[in-house]
Amino acid sequence: MIVSIPRTVRRLYFMVLLIALSYLLYSVMSFLGEWISPVEDYGIPEGTAVKAFQETSRNGDGLNTAQRLRFYYWYGE
Repeated sequence: MIVSIPRTVRRLYFMVLLIALSYLLYSVMSFLGEWISPVEDYGIPEGTAVKAFQETSRNGDGLNTAQRLRFYYWYGE
């Protein structure tokens, strides 16, 4: 079996270059993902904060699931 040194070096160079560029692309995408994501400001409320969500019975308002979903999209709440 004949092993060509220049060919082996080229393959090794290609693999190292591929790994380096993949890591660079991953780092850039990770940085962009962190930059785009919104700031999480959901800390503990202070002062005169009120509870914005209250549990209700399933049919307490007389609406079925499709109507509630339509109202959700209509009002955006």
